Amino acid sequence: MAKVAREMAEKTGIDVDELLKLLVKNAAAELTTYYYYTILRANLIGLEGEGIKEIAEAARIEDRNHFEALVPRIYELGGKLPDDMKVFHDISACPPASLPKNPSDVKAILRVLVDAERCAVRGYTHICNLTAGKDHRTYDLALAILNEEIEHESWFSEFLGEGPSGHFLRRGETSPFVRKFLQ
Repeated sequence: MAKVAREMAEKTGIDVDELLKLLVKNAAAELTTYYYYTILRANLIGLEGEGIKEIAEAARIEDRNHFEALVPRIYELGGKLPDDMKVFHDISACPPASLPKNPSDVKAILRVLVDAERCAVRGYTHICNLTAGKDHRTYDLALAILNEEIEHESWFSEFLGEGPSGHFLRRGETSPFVRKFLQ
C-alpha cells in the first residue's frame, strides 16, 4: 500500500473508506460488465446484430481495461478486492447487463448496453465530483474511464435512434484515455 497516497487523500477531507467502497463497486461493475457483454456480443447475430457486434466488442474490451486500471488504485489507497467472486459480483455499482428474455431482439440488447453505460457514466461522474481538486490520481483515472464510458453510451444510443453524438468507433485502438494507467 502506498501509505502517503491514502494520507494525502485523507488530508483533503476525502473519506477514503467511502471512496474505496465506490472504487471496488465500480471495479465489480467493470468486470461483471465484461462478462455480460461477452454473452450479449455472442447474441448479436443476423443482419442487424452483426453491425453492432464490433462496437459491443470494443466496449467489452475497454471495460476489462477499466477493471485492470482500477485495481492498482484500490490497493494504493489501502483497499482490496473481495476474496469471493460471488460477493464481488453482487456489490457491483451497476445491475447486471443480462441478456434480454428474447436474445434475438437486437434493440433489447442495445437497451441493455446503453443502460449499462449510463450507469457507468453516473458512477464515474460521482467519483470525479468527490475527488476533483483533492485526490488527483483517482480523479485522473475516473475521468479517463468516464471519457470512454461516455463514448460507449454514445455509440449505443445512436443505434437506438436517439440522435447523433459526434463520436465514432475507434479503429484498432482501445482505451485511448485509460491506456496510460495500464502500463
